[in-house]
Amino acid sequence: MTEPQVAVVGAGPSGVAAAVALKDRRLRPLVIDQAEEVASTWRIRYDRLRLNTCRPYSHLPGRRFARGTPMFPSRDQLIEHLDHHAHEDGIELQLGTRVDRIERSNGRWSLQTSAGEVRAPQVIVATGYESEPVVPAWPGRERFGAQLMHSREYRNAEPFADRLVLVVGPGCSGMEIAYDLAEGGARKVWLSARTPPNILMRAGPGGLPGDMIGVALLHLPARFGDAFARFGRKQDLGDLTEYGLPIPEEGVMSRLHRTGQAPAIVDGEVIEAIKARRIEIVPGVESLDETGVQLAGGSRVEPDVVICATGYNRKLEPLVGHLDVLDERGMPRALAQRAAAPGMRFVGYVPRPGGLGYMGKEARRAAKAIASELGGG
Repeated sequence: MTEPQVAVVGAGPSGVAAAVALKDRRLRPLVIDQAEEVASTWRIRYDRLRLNTCRPYSHLPGRRFARGTPMFPSRDQLIEHLDHHAHEDGIELQLGTRVDRIERSNGRWSLQTSAGEVRAPQVIVATGYESEPVVPAWPGRERFGAQLMHSREYRNAEPFADRLVLVVGPGCSGMEIAYDLAEGGARKVWLSARTPPNILMRAGPGGLPGDMIGVALLHLPARFGDAFARFGRKQDLGDLTEYGLPIPEEGVMSRLHRTGQAPAIVDGEVIEAIKARRIEIVPGVESLDETGVQLAGGSRVEPDVVICATGYNRKLEPLVGHLDVLDERGMPRALAQRAAAPGMRFVGYVPRPGGLGYMGKEARRAAKAIASELGGG
C-alpha cells in the first residue's frame, strides 16, 4: 500500500469530517477504524435518537444533508450522511483494523495496528470522546441481583415492558431513554439525578433550534450566557423544583467552560412526562445490594433493571499517553490546527453546542495547516 499523506484514526463524525476536509485540500487520507463500518458507535444507539444539533450545524464540511432532511436529523440519517461521504473518491478506508499505539519513528508517525504497521508523515486522532462506556463502581455492584447495563446497550423499550426501571444520569440520553421507557410500557420509571442538570429545549421560541441559541451564547461572557439561559429555562419550563429538578446554582456556560459538561437538551414532551410523574426524579445512587439501590438521603428503590446513562471515557492514554500530548484530564493539549506534536493533531474533543458542526470547522483548520506543512498551500 502506498504510504498515505495523512492517517486518520477513527471513522466517526470527526474522522470522516477530517477525511473530507483533507480530500478538499487534494491530500490523500487513510481512515482507520476497528469497526467494520463507518459511524459504528452511532449504529448501535437507541432507535428514537435524533440529533440535538440542527441540520445546518450537523453536516460534514461543504456537504449538506440530502434535501428533505428534517431540522433535527435522525440517527439513521446521520449514519447515511457519514457513510456516503466517507466513500468518496480520494478517501481510503481501512476498516476492521484496531490502532493500538502511535509512535514517532524517523520523522514519520508509526501506527501499530492489528493489521501491521502504517506509516505517515501526518496523523489526525479522531476517536471521539465517547470511546469506552463508564459504569460507576458503586459499592455492592458485584452483589446486585437485577439487570445492570449501560445506555449504549439500550435500543428501545420493548424488552422493558411492565418492568421497573431506574435510569441513572439526567443528561440528554438519560432523559430521552427515560421518556422512551415511559412511553413504551415500563411499569415504573425512575431517573436518578445526583447533580441537577442544566436544561435547554431542543427547539426554543418560534422553533429556533436550541443549539443555535447555545452557539450564540458561547460568544458572550459566561455570566451573561448563564443569565440568558436561566431566564429562558424559567420561561420555557417553569419551576421544576417540586419534581426534583431545581435550577443549578452553576449556570449552563459556567459549567460547560469549567467541566466540559454540556446541558441536557430535550423536547417538551420529556418535561411534560416528568410533570405528570410518569418519570420520577430520585436522588443519586449511593450503593447497590442484592435486591435494590440505596439512594442519597436514605431513600431506596428496587428496580428490575438499572440503565446507566453515565457517560464515556475518551481512552486516549493507551494510544498516545506516552507522547506527552495529553493533559492531566486525559484531554489533548492542542486541538484542530494546532499540532500537539510535530505532524499530530486531534479533532473532535470539544463538547459544546453545535458540536458536530464545530468538528467540521476543526477539520478544515487542521486540513489547512497540514496542507501547508506538506507543501500543498
